[in-house]
Amino acid sequence: MTTQEVANRLVELCRKGQIFEAQEELYDDNIVCTEPAHSPMPLTKGKQAVFEKGKMFASMIEERHGVTYSDPVVNGRFFCVPTTIDATMKGMGRQVLEELSMYEVKDGKIISETFFY
Repeated sequence: MTTQEVANRLVELCRKGQIFEAQEELYDDNIVCTEPAHSPMPLTKGKQAVFEKGKMFASMIEERHGVTYSDPVVNGRFFCVPTTIDATMKGMGRQVLEELSMYEVKDGKIISETFFY
């Protein structure tokens, strides 16, 4: 798959709420995920560890009010997806979370993801 095809497929699955399916299909086994230094897990390595981090985040959500995934912006082997999550977080109330997700693709798989928020 090309970077554009991977980007389109990721957004398609995420818009359907199939985030874990997207990770299973599109992530490389050795993916590296980077988040800001203030996050609880600034660096995660490996597909299974990224799955577990995603499950931990999902468990913090009390109620989802809406999620928006913008169309991907592709440049070479990289693409970005602006995302907005409107959710009530356990013990934190309703919040609108805005982030920019940047991905790197190699051999048709996502090898890295970086979140900016």
